[in-house]
Amino acid sequence: MESAEIRLRTGRRWALDVTGEVAAFAAGKGGGLCHLFLPHATAGLALMELGSGSEEDLLDAVEAMLPRDRRYRHAHGSPGHGRDHLLPAFVSPSLVLAVESGEVVLGTWQRVVVIDPNVDNPDRRLLLRFLPAG
Repeated sequence: MESAEIRLRTGRRWALDVTGEVAAFAAGKGGGLCHLFLPHATAGLALMELGSGSEEDLLDAVEAMLPRDRRYRHAHGSPGHGRDHLLPAFVSPSLVLAVESGEVVLGTWQRVVVIDPNVDNPDRRLLLRFLPAG
């Protein structure tokens, strides 16, 4: 199994495209599985289309479901930070992607995206593991 770690800075960008980094990690490795994991309590990974308004639609949906206000018991950090800690229950911090002939298998419009609404901590780590086919 091969491993890598990518350091990310999300800042105010709550939807960060990491498809290129994942593709570079898988390049030339043949067939197998690529496991991605964000070891953070307030961020997740999604497969989604970007650039078509989808980012804003997802943010609107998250805001409707989990408003950024002071209703949360988990109350440290910026106002509404407790909602950030609920996000990984809906947007998983891990993904497993198929790799064929050294290329990540994705649909036409799919991108690998870090979803991170937490403005209190912009520094993130993305752990990647490649498990070759048997």
